[in-house]
Amino acid sequence: MTDFLLKKRPNIVLIMCDQMRGDCLGIAGHPDVKTPYLDSLAAEGTYFPNAYSACPSCIPARAALFTGLSQEHHHRVGYQDGITWDYPHMLPAALSDGGYHTEMVGKMHVHPPLYRCGFQNMTLHDGYIGYYRNPNAPAKEHQLFHDSYLHWLKCRCGYDADVNDAGLECNSFLVKPWPYDEMSHPTNWTVSKSIRFLEQRDRSQPFFLMTSFVRPHPPLDAPKDYLDFYMQMDLHEPAMGDWAHFEKERVQAGRMYDSPYGTDDPTLRRTAMAGYYACITHMDHQIGRLIQALYRERILEDTIILFTSDHGELLFDHGLFRKVQPFQGSIRIPFLIRVGKNLIDYPQTAICDDLVELRDILPTILSATRIPLTFPTDGFDLIPALYGKPHQQRDFLHGEHSGGNLSNQYIVTKEDKYIWYSQTGKELYFDLKSDKIEVNNRMEDPSVSQRIKYLRNLLITQLTGREEGYSDGQNLVIGCKPVTMLSSSHSPDRGNV
Repeated sequence: MTDFLLKKRPNIVLIMCDQMRGDCLGIAGHPDVKTPYLDSLAAEGTYFPNAYSACPSCIPARAALFTGLSQEHHHRVGYQDGITWDYPHMLPAALSDGGYHTEMVGKMHVHPPLYRCGFQNMTLHDGYIGYYRNPNAPAKEHQLFHDSYLHWLKCRCGYDADVNDAGLECNSFLVKPWPYDEMSHPTNWTVSKSIRFLEQRDRSQPFFLMTSFVRPHPPLDAPKDYLDFYMQMDLHEPAMGDWAHFEKERVQAGRMYDSPYGTDDPTLRRTAMAGYYACITHMDHQIGRLIQALYRERILEDTIILFTSDHGELLFDHGLFRKVQPFQGSIRIPFLIRVGKNLIDYPQTAICDDLVELRDILPTILSATRIPLTFPTDGFDLIPALYGKPHQQRDFLHGEHSGGNLSNQYIVTKEDKYIWYSQTGKELYFDLKSDKIEVNNRMEDPSVSQRIKYLRNLLITQLTGREEGYSDGQNLVIGCKPVTMLSSSHSPDRGNV
């Protein structure tokens, strides 16, 4: 615990979005996306350019955040709805037990859908999740029953109003402006409800507010002004690797509106990029509303603000769309922390290049709030890193995502990345220092063969003893049946992980 760094127990605002790429910030140097409020937070705080989601889809990523565990230990190594969250220790519960007023607004995506995870109050909107729209689902699990926003939208815009009224789908590259007034958009609603909490909170306690956006996850339905702004721009083209050959896959799936291979139509591709960026800037402006509310309440400088995403979006890089693949667009996430000026006298480090992951949020917040960490986690406390103090760091991160032929494993460091596809044995190696957008696969380059062998051996060690049988301790084993949920905890030789 590093509570000696902070003068008093802070308020905590954790802002999380869904499916935002790590490079889609002004401070990250993106040539097109405008994020003035997030850049402002970063300018007064610490930006982490080497932040990742080890299992890049909604549910396993949120499990890492709430438990502080790696995917091997929270068991979710792929996407699967309907599995109960039975973890004995989670961040909201620890904060509630530690004397914090805890509030959740927006997306949770847990099961059962009204499970609190320790929050004292929840005002939910999970987006459009097909699993909970099944007409055969139990009534108490149906999304129209438990989603606060959907009920509110029907009261505001009419009984038939729904989030997909623009004709879009929740995993599609199709774009259309939000069909109702801007203040009824789920992004605005999430901030409005967060502000209401700030105004009505128990002022005798510090608070933990999680403001969790569905966007920029599709549907790409930002209000018209935001979409028009990007449609008028000359947007930079997606990255295209010399290794990316998906012609067969595109013939089979490339014209589907939700294809993981995107679209070959240049107009649809450009419109999707504009729609995605529009959702980000719209969200950024609403985050500005939240920051201003903290200022009006005279608590901005008594508050720690964290911003991150559960995973990224490939956005046509290498001819791919959506997430779960092990490339930077999918696994690299935005991550920044701003500590209020009333909490510490040290100047905050502007950029920290530590290799960080969602599991680090739990120990970081508990450290800042002076709540003892009494249960095991795999994350590191980042509070010392904000001020240049000695702290734990990882040299590499093991990531993965299971699901059919796309099942993959990867080892990433600050400098490079090794990828292995478990069903085909395909391997890729990228030098991220010289090739940040992964254009050149250097697997056949003899000058890096020893480095590749080293990273492969790290992965072999990480997978040794896993129930799928991916490693025999000496080699990677191709073709083992992937699972999305491990049946038991696996404890690799974590060393510096």
